[in-house]
Amino acid sequence: MTNEIDLRLLRAATVVAAELHITHASERLGITQPALTKQLKELEDRVGAVLFDRDTQNVQLTDAGRAFMPDAERSLYHREQAIQAARLAAKGAEAQLRVGMSPYVDPFLSSLMGSLHLSRHPTLRIQTFSDTSSILVRKVSTGELDVALVTASGESKELSSIELSRVPFYILLEKGSGLATNKELTLDLLRDSTWILFAQQVHPQLYDLIARRALDAGIAPREKHHVTTAEQAAQLVHITGGVAFLTRTGAWRVAVDGLTVRPLSEPELYVRTVVTTHIEASRLVSEFIRTFVKKVEDPRTAQQQTLFRTA
Repeated sequence: MTNEIDLRLLRAATVVAAELHITHASERLGITQPALTKQLKELEDRVGAVLFDRDTQNVQLTDAGRAFMPDAERSLYHREQAIQAARLAAKGAEAQLRVGMSPYVDPFLSSLMGSLHLSRHPTLRIQTFSDTSSILVRKVSTGELDVALVTASGESKELSSIELSRVPFYILLEKGSGLATNKELTLDLLRDSTWILFAQQVHPQLYDLIARRALDAGIAPREKHHVTTAEQAAQLVHITGGVAFLTRTGAWRVAVDGLTVRPLSEPELYVRTVVTTHIEASRLVSEFIRTFVKKVEDPRTAQQQTLFRTA
């Protein structure tokens, strides 16, 4: 497969498979929609099978596509690792890790990971990248990143993930709202409110989690708005008088100017923070992960975290 299909086509396929939307995928790849459609057609011609069912924008993997993607991602991963190894050797560098961090995770954990030191690799360089969790996870699976610290990572046969925390969603609302008299909130209490949610492409798993739980409970909000940042959510709370579903970090960051925060008490709705790497990761990456997790679990780290949040 990889002898006939170049890297450009494989990368296009993995991004489309992750986004399941032509516009979003073309934006991520930095090419036009017609160019992306042409690449998909070229790939399918070379494979000899239809990999994607697609209309103007939306995309679904066919059975052939689902069978194709694991090996496509594995091929990208090994190519990327070979390229990085050659570049490091050419620079004479001992060790370097490319680490992705979602802006929605606890900033203390991001700071801890970014400043981590390994005794056996004193000259280790850590390059950090920020993006949405879904994009960071995809880049780990294709070898563009070595490690990712993300929220709500799904299961994958190609990835290994360790859960670091599990906390409820937090609801951002106006201090003068009648809902603010509650110490915690439920979806049932929010059924007549305007909901402000992260757009599906920003947090697909969290978005789907909320949507499924609301559907199962027969709860439909008055209306929905979609945002990409906690700051945008705060603005909409002021404008609409609605409620915003945010991660704890985002909610507390923007809970100012007449806004307050309440935890969402729904057992099936929570935000997981995980550290993710490829199942074929190097010994250096594995050592980095072990050291980081051990550091997180150290009781002294909990004390540092409390000081960090109150500083």
